[in-house]
Amino acid sequence: MAGTEYTLPRAEFDKPVKLLIVVAPFYRDIADNMIKGAVAEIETTGGTYDLIEVPGALEVPTAIGLAEKLSNYDGYVALGCVIRGETTHYETVCNDSSRGITLLGLEGLCIGNGILTVENREQAEVRADPTRMNKGAGAAAAALHLIALSRKWGGQRKGVGFIPTPDEYQLAGSTEDTPKA
Repeated sequence: MAGTEYTLPRAEFDKPVKLLIVVAPFYRDIADNMIKGAVAEIETTGGTYDLIEVPGALEVPTAIGLAEKLSNYDGYVALGCVIRGETTHYETVCNDSSRGITLLGLEGLCIGNGILTVENREQAEVRADPTRMNKGAGAAAAALHLIALSRKWGGQRKGVGFIPTPDEYQLAGSTEDTPKA
């Protein structure tokens, strides 16, 4: 027996947020529906966005990684659709795109993963439909919630992990007084 799904209340912000939507539009109509859902969710919170397209789901994490290094976004929405075919390529694309997004998230990036991994086109259509499951909006909401957490816990920093104190930084041989974050 399936339980009732719970959705967190919408994230709220004191300062505007800007997201990058990265979409692999291999199934154009599915991608367009997911984009509609993501854009509606971002705009409802007062956020703004840019949209880029990449060739496929495997390129989504790379594009997000590049944007993080070369641009200034608060978070990212990964969108695409992988439908099972007759070969093992499905498993490779699903696993590797998901792994790439997860690794970026563990580095501190705020990413909502909306790459659908489905058995058939009908499942994709249901999940992409902005009036039904609306997984594009769900991915945007996930990114927005992570941005809110990041701001709650000290604001945006490039990189997550060990940041040395000034004393430890001096011991490491730096001639500067403080580390650069």
